Amino acid sequence: MKRILFIVIALNTVNHIACDAFSSTLGHIKPKATSEVQADAVQDLITRIIPDKASLFVVNIEPNLARDEGKDTFTVEKTSDKKIVITATTGVAAAVGFNHYLKYFCNCHVSWEASQLNLPEELPDVNVTITLNDRFRYYQNVCTTSYSFVWWDWKQWEKHIDWMALNAFNLVLAFNGQEAIWDRVYKKFNLTEDDINEHFTGPAFLAWLRMGNIRGWGGPLSSAWHTRSLILQKQILQRLRELGMIPVLPAFAGHLPRAFKRLYPDANMVQIGTWNGFNDTYCCPYFLDPTDELFNKIGTAFLLEQTSEFGTDHVYNCDSFNENTPPTGDLTYLANVGQSIYKAMTDSDPDAIWLLQGWMFYFDHYWIDTERVRSLLTSIPLGKMIVLDLQSEQWPQYNRLEEYFGQPFIWCMLHDFGGTLGMFGSSSIVNESPIEARNAEGSTMIGTGVTPEGINQNYVIYELMTEAAWRQTPANLTEWFEDYATRRYGLPDENAKKAWRILQKSIYDYQGLNKIRGKYAITKSPSLKISIWTWYSTNDLIEAWNSLMEASDSLSQSSAYLHDLVDLSRQVFQVTGDLYYTTIVKAYLEKDIATFQGYSTVFLKIFPELEQILSTHEDFLLGPWIESAKSAANSSDEEKQFEYNARNQITLWGPRGEIMDYANKQWSGVVSKFFAPRWQLFINYLNETLLNGEAFNQTFISEKMFKEVEEPFTFDRSKFPVEPEGNTVEVARAIHKKWLSGDFMKLKFVHKNKRYKIL
Repeated sequence: MKRILFIVIALNTVNHIACDAFSSTLGHIKPKATSEVQADAVQDLITRIIPDKASLFVVNIEPNLARDEGKDTFTVEKTSDKKIVITATTGVAAAVGFNHYLKYFCNCHVSWEASQLNLPEELPDVNVTITLNDRFRYYQNVCTTSYSFVWWDWKQWEKHIDWMALNAFNLVLAFNGQEAIWDRVYKKFNLTEDDINEHFTGPAFLAWLRMGNIRGWGGPLSSAWHTRSLILQKQILQRLRELGMIPVLPAFAGHLPRAFKRLYPDANMVQIGTWNGFNDTYCCPYFLDPTDELFNKIGTAFLLEQTSEFGTDHVYNCDSFNENTPPTGDLTYLANVGQSIYKAMTDSDPDAIWLLQGWMFYFDHYWIDTERVRSLLTSIPLGKMIVLDLQSEQWPQYNRLEEYFGQPFIWCMLHDFGGTLGMFGSSSIVNESPIEARNAEGSTMIGTGVTPEGINQNYVIYELMTEAAWRQTPANLTEWFEDYATRRYGLPDENAKKAWRILQKSIYDYQGLNKIRGKYAITKSPSLKISIWTWYSTNDLIEAWNSLMEASDSLSQSSAYLHDLVDLSRQVFQVTGDLYYTTIVKAYLEKDIATFQGYSTVFLKIFPELEQILSTHEDFLLGPWIESAKSAANSSDEEKQFEYNARNQITLWGPRGEIMDYANKQWSGVVSKFFAPRWQLFINYLNETLLNGEAFNQTFISEKMFKEVEEPFTFDRSKFPVEPEGNTVEVARAIHKKWLSGDFMKLKFVHKNKRYKIL
């Protein structure tokens, strides 16, 4: 077994200076749990992961072990009595040391989808010390709570918190239960139950309620939901704190129910503009100007109520303008806004640190004017705000904004939008850019982060990104991806290694600026104007598929391999659909009936084949998503409401498809009951217009698909399997043989200007 020893000998001078610069303002942001509590928490984590060998591990927490103030350190060594002793500055650092030993000495793997924990009978020798690069490793996007975590119970949260600790995250968003707090606060400000019910969305859409984008959609929330959320939040916070993590709680951002305008008519508040076409019933809550005295009253009341319920670790997320634009560009106004928002925090918690998502600086043209950004950011004392450079791997803002004008920032990989499943990643950028940003002259970078809107996709790129926490030089990506395959599957299979080498150099090495958001023909609402685009060779994709298939003889018992085989097969069908779609549209526009009908017939065959392979693995089933939503309910009516929330979010995303397909999932059940039937309707309609010489009418067919497929799917109560059906390898082999020897091989592909055409 190949063992790689990474020993950090020296700290980077530039980053050392940056860390010291914020010690006075961020030094109090540290674990509250005692060393004994943290050690016990990590020992329990080890027991959950490797119960049979947990007794061979000993955990010690020694805060003074740190080589540099504010930076975690761990040491792992094997003693003469064959125990593996992990000594670390915090519980998180100890968990990272444990994971490092599993990965690089025992050839094991822990991921979202599967774990490979075949440890050697005798644990390998080790003597390694590593100091992590930065003060913080941040985790979550404000949308992750809705796209991935919304229906989770404690069992799922416990497993995921273990994963967070193993991968070094010590600054973690903790957003559960805040609506229960707001319910109390709103009533103190004289809102009625009806006023509040009109405002709260359903569980699946809470992220956008919190950002002031929508209101009421999919709601209201019951007292039972509030109770469930409070209990869950307390369990989450207790575990995060036991492990030495810093939970990030919400602060008041200014978004209010409409009833406030009636109750406080003299307050300076404006109605927020329409977001993504939602009508007045569900859009446009009020935004209370932070300079109004009522803002401070509400903000302090919320933090006091929240602290009474949950305690505090002094870091608060607050995004007043996340996809909302300030009412004026006046620089003095923006400075006053920043000061007022921060004052509402410090009036209830003098030690408050404001954590700001930097999404608005990329998303909204308003912030192209860097002086506006400067006015907002510098209105807060330096070091009292942390900015998340939210999508550093594609749209970094720290250079444009001069290291955020002195405020500390965290380099984040966003990667995924909506929790969609298309395979992609930017491995070279993730491997190199955090190091470059950290070492840049005048850098104010104090951490790395992972900020996806949804998880459970493309795990490889997340595993690579988490290693930015300790790597001081880039990894050899060819070797890293090969070793990843070996760790993940538990055996060194040459075909699997080849597959991952190909994937790294193609799918997982995107370096462009296009928005990668899971928009593929088979998952998009049908039209003649779907934009088809990819950045890699289809031949590379097929070659990787061939290689992974050839590994099935030796790896068929690996749960991670089966997951990846389904995922790669899904990707092949997805790209195949794109290619057929392009030819179908071309034939239709040229009124070539024979070609249109021939390719349309094959195109429609993709859906049952895709459905079949997806149905063989639990990670690609619709059933668990729906059943978990229903399980979170407290009554039959709430069960119906929550199921609707779950179905709507992954399809229409709104009453009329306002954000149609943004969060779509290529799951068994969605493919057969949503994607396939609407494409069947669309193809049939195109065929009829060709045969009858009729003009194409997108409005007509869109309304037909909405009434006959899309909307009915969201209201349907049919059950879907929660257990996989069929043998993944057998189904994959049959599909692979059929498509590469039959219909698929009739196509020839050319690479021209990074677009693929069917000859």
